[in-house]
Amino acid sequence: MSVLKGYRVLDCSIAMAGPFAAQRLGDLGADVIKVEPVAGEWQRFRAAGGATGNRINVSFLSLNRNKRSLAVDLKAAEGKQVLLELVKTADVFIQNYRPGVAKRLGVDYETLSKINPRLVYVSISGYGETGPYVDRPGQDLLLQGMSGAMLSAGRAGEPPTPAGQYLADAVTAYTAFEGALAALLHRERTGEGQLVQVNMLDAIVAIQMQELSVFTVGKKPQVRSAEPHAHSYIRAPYGVFPTADGYIVMAFANLRKLGELIGEPSFAEMVDEEKDSWTYRDQIFARTRERLHTRKSQEWIELFLKNDIWAGPVYGYEDVVKDPQIAHNGTFVEYDHPSEGRVKVPGFPIRFSKTPSTIHRGAPQTGEHTRAVLQEAGLSPEKIDSLIGSGVVKQD
Repeated sequence: MSVLKGYRVLDCSIAMAGPFAAQRLGDLGADVIKVEPVAGEWQRFRAAGGATGNRINVSFLSLNRNKRSLAVDLKAAEGKQVLLELVKTADVFIQNYRPGVAKRLGVDYETLSKINPRLVYVSISGYGETGPYVDRPGQDLLLQGMSGAMLSAGRAGEPPTPAGQYLADAVTAYTAFEGALAALLHRERTGEGQLVQVNMLDAIVAIQMQELSVFTVGKKPQVRSAEPHAHSYIRAPYGVFPTADGYIVMAFANLRKLGELIGEPSFAEMVDEEKDSWTYRDQIFARTRERLHTRKSQEWIELFLKNDIWAGPVYGYEDVVKDPQIAHNGTFVEYDHPSEGRVKVPGFPIRFSKTPSTIHRGAPQTGEHTRAVLQEAGLSPEKIDSLIGSGVVKQD
């Protein structure tokens, strides 16, 4: 039996952070009902990286497995009543509407908690529910820029480089997932639900616990180097270095040992490594870079690992998928989707010895499960037919 089997989640979120959090709950066995407009969530129709699908695009497919779809018009009185009926038996409600929208729709925490006091209500926003930035768009790149993280890496005087993934969205999703689980544990102990508020700004700031503490407690300024050092608060050499056929990464190398291996005698003159690796950070980086051009990536990696120098490859996605450790871990999972065929996607980062995660359904079509969900909520077949006929709900 899965960890969250028997729990029901109403996922009223869109885009990435909310759907990803809800998907994680579904991976653990929760019955996740994706509540979306009768036309379908907008992300169904936006190509991800130019990739489209047959009936479901890749972006939606990747964030909505292990869910059932209820397509309903929440702006219609009957449609909202349908959702309120479902709230009576729900355990978790997730939404990431812009602040104020949930209240206008009549699905805010105050309203729903009166219907179901045991409800765990997860509200996700960009910057918080109130405050000077409440009306700003909560988009991933904007939050990365505001977080301060970009200016911890790269060359001084050059534009910072954003993360190579939707970092703010992903961190927020996991924060919301963590909050939902903690609130469910509290409810198991006390019987009471609660409001769980998560915002992208706080989430991406919180993961910089070490860096920001160095600044606020250690009083060390955030200063980038002339060389493309990978982090402003870590000594050299630390970063990405070109080789004869590609790139490698290196971290926390012993300078004397590194100098011997790459043929750089000046490193042996640095007697106080802890001090000198900061003082001469740019020189160390530049000289390391110059030496590493002489051999191929795999040659350097094998030599460094043999001599306890921390180094590794810089992968593209093709390399990631083919990596033997990835294969050993079962990092990716494959399953057959009714409309998209055989798909291969990242799987489950948490492993349970007795209650493993599974994929029991792929991302649903719009309203694919509308009739079944409403039947479970107690609506009669006649009432469901009436709702479908009037367009308040949709059945695929």
